[in-house]
Amino acid sequence: MTGTEQQIQRVAGELHRGNVGLAIAEMDTYLAAYPQPQTMERLNGIKAEYELMADYWRRGVNDPQLDQLYHHLLQRVYVLYANIASYHRMRQYPTLSGIYNRVRTERREWSLTDIRKEMEDFVSNIAMLELEPEHIRQERSEQLYQEHQTAVNSLFCYVLTSRMWTDGVGHDFEEILLSPTIDSNDQQLLVSAVTLSLLNQYDMVKFRMLVNVYRRSQEEAVRQRALVGWALSLREDVREIYPEQEELVSALLSSKKVCEELTELQMQLIYCLNAEQDTHTIQKEIMPDLIKNNNLKIGPFSIEEREDDPMEDILNPEASEQRMEKLESTFGRMMDMQKQGSDIYFGGFSQMKRFPFFYDISNWFVPFYLQHPDIRNFVNRMQGNKFMEKMMKTGPFCNSDKYSFIIAFQQVIDRIPESMRKMLEQGEATMGEIPADELATPAFIRRAYLMDLYRFYRLFPSRNEFENPFNTSAMNLGACEFFSLWLFKGSPLEPYKDQIVRLLKRKKMEEPAMHLLDSYSDDHRSVQYYIWYGQYHEALKLDPHNEKALRGKARELFDLGIFDEAMDAYDDLLLLCPDHPNYLLNKAVCLVNMKEYEEALKLLYRLNYEHPDNDQVSRVLAWTHLCCHQLEQADKLYQRLTAVDNVYRDDWMNAGYCCWFLGRIDEAIHCFKASLRNGDTTFFSFDHELLEDYGISETQFRLMYAAVCS
Repeated sequence: MTGTEQQIQRVAGELHRGNVGLAIAEMDTYLAAYPQPQTMERLNGIKAEYELMADYWRRGVNDPQLDQLYHHLLQRVYVLYANIASYHRMRQYPTLSGIYNRVRTERREWSLTDIRKEMEDFVSNIAMLELEPEHIRQERSEQLYQEHQTAVNSLFCYVLTSRMWTDGVGHDFEEILLSPTIDSNDQQLLVSAVTLSLLNQYDMVKFRMLVNVYRRSQEEAVRQRALVGWALSLREDVREIYPEQEELVSALLSSKKVCEELTELQMQLIYCLNAEQDTHTIQKEIMPDLIKNNNLKIGPFSIEEREDDPMEDILNPEASEQRMEKLESTFGRMMDMQKQGSDIYFGGFSQMKRFPFFYDISNWFVPFYLQHPDIRNFVNRMQGNKFMEKMMKTGPFCNSDKYSFIIAFQQVIDRIPESMRKMLEQGEATMGEIPADELATPAFIRRAYLMDLYRFYRLFPSRNEFENPFNTSAMNLGACEFFSLWLFKGSPLEPYKDQIVRLLKRKKMEEPAMHLLDSYSDDHRSVQYYIWYGQYHEALKLDPHNEKALRGKARELFDLGIFDEAMDAYDDLLLLCPDHPNYLLNKAVCLVNMKEYEEALKLLYRLNYEHPDNDQVSRVLAWTHLCCHQLEQADKLYQRLTAVDNVYRDDWMNAGYCCWFLGRIDEAIHCFKASLRNGDTTFFSFDHELLEDYGISETQFRLMYAAVCS
C-alpha cells in the first residue's frame, strides 16, 4: 500500500469510527501533501462549521440539534473522502483512468434530462419503424441500434466512473430506471453500472436508489439486478456514518417474499463460488466419458463423424448400446449438477471471453438481444436455424455466454459435418433447454445475472481494478456471505440462516459455516445450532434425548479418550435406538479401550453373527482377539481382511503383529511393508504398548524395524 493510500485509509478509519474532528485533521494532512484546491475549500467550510459547533458545546450551550448537526457533518466529510478515494482509484488504474477520461471528453451532454430523452426517443423510434417500408426498415433499424449501443456503452462507463451522487441525481436516476417508457435492457445495464461503481466506492445515494428500484420496479429482471447490487454492497463499516442503510434493509425484511429472495440469493452465491470446483469435476470426470462415448472426432479446427468399426458388431454387438447408456448417464450427471444450482458452463465459456466483443465492459452485462450490432450480421445469416433459435430463447445460459456462444458458433458452423449441420438447422439437436415458465422466474433471472457478474470478476483482463465481491478464501466468503452481517442479527431473516448453514456444511465450507453461526442471536440458538457448533452438552440441556446431540457427545468423548463416559453416551443412544449396529460397535470399541475384553467380545460375537459381511465388525473383533492373546482367531480374520483389492493400512499393520506374535517373521515383514504408503517409512511406528504386552524385547523390535525400513 502506497503512502497516499495509507493516508486515505487513515481518513476512512476515523470516519468509520464516527470521529468527525479527527477525520477532518487527517484529511487536512492528506490535502497538505496532495493539494486539491476545490476539495480544500469544501473541507474548510466543513471545518468552520465543526469548530463553531464545538465552541458552543465547550461553552455549555444546550443545542437540541447537536447530534443531528454532528452526524450531518460526518456524512459531508465522508463524501469528500469518498470522492478523493474514487479519484485516486481512477488515476491509479489504466483501464479505469482511460474510461474516465474518454467519456468526459466526448461531445455529449450528460444531464439526466438529456439522458432520459435520448433513451425514450430510442424506444419511440423503434416503435415507429413499423410504419416504414420493409426495405427501409431493416437499414434504419440497424442504424438506430448501432447509435443506441454506442450511447448506452458511453453512459455505462460514465456511471461506472462517477463519484458520489447528490440526492437529486439519485432521485432522477431512480425515475429513469423505473420509467415504463425506457427499454428494460437499458435499465438492467445501468443497474449493473451503478452496482460496479457502488462496489468500488460505497455511496449511500446509489445504495438507496438500488433498494428503491428493487422495491418499485415492475420489470423482474431490473428488480433482480437491483437486489444483487444492494445485497453485495452492504457494508458494516458505514454503520456510524449511514444508519439509513440499516433502516432501509429493516423495512424490506418485513416482507416474507424479500426474506425468501435474499435466502435464495445467498444460496446462489455459494453455488457461484463453487464454479471452479464444478468445472474441475466436469473436466476430469464427466468430459472424458462424453468424448469417449460419442461418435465424433473433435479436432482443433473441425468436427468429424467417426466411421463405424465393422468388426465391433460381430465381436461386441452390445457395445453401441452400452456407449449410448454411458453417454446418457454421464450427461444426466451434468444436468443433475445444473438442477442443484451448479454453474456447469463456466469452464467451457471461460475460454470464449477473449473475443473483441468483450473489450467493452458494458458487453459483459448487456442483456442478450438479437439486434446487438456486434452480432447482427451473423443473426441475419442464421435466420431459420432452429437450433440457434432454441438456444437463444430457451438455452440454459447467462447473457454473456449467449453472446459467446453465437460468436463462437459462427466460426465453426462451416467446419462441422453436413449431416450435423442439417440436424442443427432442423432443430433436432438440443442442449438442456429450460422451460419458458422457468426462464421468467426471479430465481432463474437472478442466477443468470450472477453468472454474468462472476464471469466478469473472474475473467475480465483488468478485473484487478475493481473491488471483487467474489474474492473469497476458505476462511472468509466476504461480501458473498452477507447473511452473517450484524444488521441481520435478530432480524426476520434469522430463521432462514439454518438453510444456509446446511448448504455450507454440505459444500464442506466449515469456516464460513462457523462464521454464520457466530452471527446467530441468543433467541435463535436452538438444539441444531449447538449441534452444528459442537456444543453437545448445551444441545442436550434443551433436548436430553436428541440423537444427533448424543452421538456428537459420544464421538467427542471418544476422541478425548474418555471411554467410560463415551460408553455411557452410547448406552443412552441404545435406549433410543435399541440394537443399532453402529452404536453397539462403538460401545464395543470403548470396552476394548477400557480393556474389558470379555464384555466387548459378547457384543462383537453378536454383531458378527448378525452382520457376517461387515468388515468393520470383523476389524474390531480381530483387534480384540489380538489384544486378549487369541492369536489363531485374530489370524483367520486378518487373512480375510487382507485378501481384498484395497486393504486398509491398519489391517496390514495388525495382520503383521499377528504373524509376528505367531512366529511367522517373514510374513510379518511383508505385512508391515505393505502398510507403508508408497514405501515411505517417515511416519512408520509400532504400538509399543502391544509389543510390551507380548514380551517383545528391544533387540527384537530393532531387528524388525530394520527389516521393514531397510
